[in-house]
Amino acid sequence: MASVAEVKAAIDAALRHVEEGQQAVRAAGEQLGAAQQSLAAAVDGSGHEAVGAAHAALTQAATELDDCLAATVSAVEQAQAYAAAL
Repeated sequence: MASVAEVKAAIDAALRHVEEGQQAVRAAGEQLGAAQQSLAAAVDGSGHEAVGAAHAALTQAATELDDCLAATVSAVEQAQAYAAAL
């Protein structure tokens, strides 16, 4: 059985991984934002159905990344609360 100190250390390590993941998600969000701007500039004035679908898909992806970040924040809070209770 792991000691309390070992459990806390393992939680800290997991939280570092979460932080790295959050950074990657933020970077992906920035890239999506750049993609949205590039696409908007490239197809300015187009009313083609595919353009609207592409914009909608990128917007959905950005929303899902935001949801992902929110979920990781919640996970971190719960893990920290558990570690503090040990």
